[in-house]
Amino acid sequence: MLRTLSLASVIALLPAAVGAQAGTDTDLHTKSVEADKAVAELAETPAIGLADGVQAPAVALVDTSGAQQTFETLAGTKGTVVAFVRSADWCPFCKKQLIDLEAAAAPLAAAGWTLVAVSYDPVETLAGYKADKALSYELLSDEGSVVIKAFNLLNTDMKPGSRYDGIPHPAIVFIGADGTIKQTLREDGFKTRPAVDLVIETAEGL
Repeated sequence: MLRTLSLASVIALLPAAVGAQAGTDTDLHTKSVEADKAVAELAETPAIGLADGVQAPAVALVDTSGAQQTFETLAGTKGTVVAFVRSADWCPFCKKQLIDLEAAAAPLAAAGWTLVAVSYDPVETLAGYKADKALSYELLSDEGSVVIKAFNLLNTDMKPGSRYDGIPHPAIVFIGADGTIKQTLREDGFKTRPAVDLVIETAEGL
């Protein structure tokens, strides 16, 4: 049986139809904005490391005394300067960098930054190297490379299960007191590292 609608009935239905359409349009707009934001964030993510301005991952590491630390608990008034190194055990370039960075520890502290270094070495290895070289800044153990992966620094060219599996691409990351990444210093390859003077100048300019 055919049913007919009066003009009054059609007019009465219009607000609901318009409201439903408005809701649909709003939902579509919201999803479009979210998609655009996700695409933009993906485009801004570097192949190695994280983009400046993003929130640093919330992570925990172990210091040379065996205590758990975060970059927040170690931060100076301006933040934390984190040197990601391959190894304080077998990497001569990393060992030299760790020794060289000792000259940056005091100037960085004076500028409000705490210097730390991170590697996948066990606590015992880092504690021994720190004591042997009389380093004043903290070396943090990331066994399992959880933090290295979180900062998008894992060197995926290494053979899984090998001695080198889990090492990072060397980098120096400046994490502000607000928890955001302010800047990252890197050099091509693994033999050359950012100069100490550049590390200090970068911190003082942030």
